[in-house]
Amino acid sequence: MGRFRDALAAPGLGAIAEVKRRSPSAGDLRPDADPARLAAQFANAGASAISILVDDRFGGSLDDLKAARAATAAPLLAKGFFTEELDLLRVKLAGADAALVILRDVDDQRASALLSYARELGLETLVEAHDANELHRAVALDAEVVGVNARDLTTFEIDRVQQLDLVGRLRGHTRVVVAESGVHTRAQGAAAELAGADAILVGSALMQADDPAAKLRELLSRPLVKVCGLTRSEDVDAAVAAGADLLGFILAEESPRRAPAVLDVPDDRLSVAVFVGEAEDAGSDLVQLYEREEGRVRGRDAVLLRDGERVAHVVDLPWDARDPLHLQRAAAHEGRVMLAGRLGPDNVREAVRAVRPWAVDAASQLEAEPGVKDHDKVRAFVEAAR
Repeated sequence: MGRFRDALAAPGLGAIAEVKRRSPSAGDLRPDADPARLAAQFANAGASAISILVDDRFGGSLDDLKAARAATAAPLLAKGFFTEELDLLRVKLAGADAALVILRDVDDQRASALLSYARELGLETLVEAHDANELHRAVALDAEVVGVNARDLTTFEIDRVQQLDLVGRLRGHTRVVVAESGVHTRAQGAAAELAGADAILVGSALMQADDPAAKLRELLSRPLVKVCGLTRSEDVDAAVAAGADLLGFILAEESPRRAPAVLDVPDDRLSVAVFVGEAEDAGSDLVQLYEREEGRVRGRDAVLLRDGERVAHVVDLPWDARDPLHLQRAAAHEGRVMLAGRLGPDNVREAVRAVRPWAVDAASQLEAEPGVKDHDKVRAFVEAAR
């Protein structure tokens, strides 16, 4: 155990915020980046750890690591293409708590030697895999912290579907899992979280932002906001423009808000298909499944499923009924809670304060008529929930 690993293993989604001036794929990102200033800002904005590029191909150096070390007590990850023990000694002496070991660049014998030497130095490691073979190698090496990179370092292509599949394969293991690359929105971070990642590593999205620390706060902020009961593409567009993270499509026969299908959703958001009784494959990112209840459109509560596995509990009101203890009941629930039940612009702020949910979900209170959204109410709801 070490402070880098422990920081990433803390409850909720953590983040390794990265300082890099340029990237081989995107070119200059922030040539004038001040590692000391950014490290301090990222630590204050909630970063679990801070990654410093020390390779000159990224405009980085060991001096950047030393500057960051002088500016913050947060765990520091040294990032570069390290293949020799001397590389690890240098970053340790410059103040790193952990170093990156990329399995693409070293065979198992070299990787094992580097991990062994790092342990002698009291230096933790982030062992990076990109494909199933490298993931298997990381597990065989008994790596405590495994990074799954969505970016292919040869082609620079991003494949988040493969990444999340690999992250999911580590679910239930004792090791800490970091989803690297490709996170630009709160929903993309949540997708990694629901797949089983303990943390995300974010670089380019922060370096390209006007205010990197504010962007980090945004990516980690909760609750996520779901706009449900969508039946028209123009309402999907309005919800996305308002900043909703999850877009919900009710596919239950009896619902007055039944959608024709799961409509197109941008790939930086998450789609949710809502069913009662039994779920079908509707091509959505997530499924919200309610129990059946005699004489009503649905039962009270639901589960949120990813690939058939429960990832959150939806605490809702009974259909067409009230419950004065609704918020207290939700607040007492363990684990991730999506709070639903006649939420709208006028009451969501109070509900968030009382429950501190992982996500909030609204449908009927954002409508001009069943299945047709009032865009002003959608905007006001997202704003109030934030």
